[in-house]
Amino acid sequence: MVTDSVTSSEPEYPMDRRNFVRTTAAGVAAAATPAVVSAAERSTTASAPSGPAVHLRATRPICVADVSSIRYKNGGPESAIERAYRGITEGEDVLDAIVAGVNIPELDPAERGIGLGGLPNADGVVQLDSCLMHGPRKWAGGVAGIEGVPTPSLVAKAVAELTDHHLIVGRGATEFARDLGFEVLDDLNTAESRGLWLEWKRRIDPGHWLDPQERLDGMSRTGGETDPDVIGRRRPGGGQPMASANGAVWRRNPEREERVQRFQAAALAAGLSMVDDGLIDPDSFWGTTSLEAVTPDGDIAGVTTTSGLSWKIPGRAGDSPILGAGQYVANEVGAAGSTGRGEANLYNCASFLIVENMRNGMSPKDAGMAALTRIKDNTIEARLLNERGLPNFDVRFFVVNKAGEYAGVAMYGASESMFAVCDENGAREEALAGLLEGSPRA
Repeated sequence: MVTDSVTSSEPEYPMDRRNFVRTTAAGVAAAATPAVVSAAERSTTASAPSGPAVHLRATRPICVADVSSIRYKNGGPESAIERAYRGITEGEDVLDAIVAGVNIPELDPAERGIGLGGLPNADGVVQLDSCLMHGPRKWAGGVAGIEGVPTPSLVAKAVAELTDHHLIVGRGATEFARDLGFEVLDDLNTAESRGLWLEWKRRIDPGHWLDPQERLDGMSRTGGETDPDVIGRRRPGGGQPMASANGAVWRRNPEREERVQRFQAAALAAGLSMVDDGLIDPDSFWGTTSLEAVTPDGDIAGVTTTSGLSWKIPGRAGDSPILGAGQYVANEVGAAGSTGRGEANLYNCASFLIVENMRNGMSPKDAGMAALTRIKDNTIEARLLNERGLPNFDVRFFVVNKAGEYAGVAMYGASESMFAVCDENGAREEALAGLLEGSPRA
């Protein structure tokens, strides 16, 4: 394992986060916009004592990411991974560089798995998740279920820099962003993402959703028994109460529970049929961009951002905002980020597992494959298995260690088959290494 070759008697970042918050609170309270937050950080970093005049290169600078980080440029000259790599090689803070990178696809309405124009939840509302980790400063922050802010990665960064928390969710996350001066939009849908949501509504209930023009206000709640919103939300009477130890009561109703489960199965099937028909890219259906970077000095950071599973239950949070699941960084070891079925990563704490595997001596590829094997072995529910008795979903990991060695691995290499790399040889796509043959649903 390559370690930092530069040492100093003085700490690189002498101001801890609590002192940072205290020294910047007045300015933030006065007029904290995203630009002000960045300026505050730059001034804090600039005031730190400088290290030795000569820095020996500790590792090869590199960025690894999912394919959205290389395929979307939002009309500009650079993709996310190119922007991130340029930043880390020009001396930007590693977290600043990668967040500036993922802001590009977050703001690109053509990318339907994250940010602006991300595919919405079952109610047609775009809810976004993100988390990030700054290796050298031991910072982490995340948001889940935030609405109206197309760059949740920037809000997650503000959580890490300005608060004593790691995760803020729902309306609280939106109001936190508003208080800092982020513009909060009424709707992050584009015409394309809303049109796809309407198509999904028709597929799960063709007897009700005949034509988008018949919706008028777009939010009808007057459907009959087959209306999916009624299926998922109505509260029928009857059923047997179940009292808990503290006296709370859950009045269970098997008929309602069966309807909810039936609706969820139909919702997933309708979404996958849209993938099969070429209406949605597989990577957009599952959402998520994840980008990991190592600087020339061996500092590491990672960021993950997503609109989550398309047509998800409102309020659902997957792995992307959760440290150790969709993203994990240890500056002395490496980083791992993920896309794919978030619930699988949540159950297995997979990104944390990968980094710990590398800590114990595994290569990035072997560490990723071990995590995929753990997921496969823990997937035993019939509803999650294909006809071969294997997981009917895909999960992908983008892994890098402190030496700049990297890997992209997937449960099935034939599903989404590529990942992105950027180093001294430029930005490119490389093939993911698959644990299993075939495809998830075959």
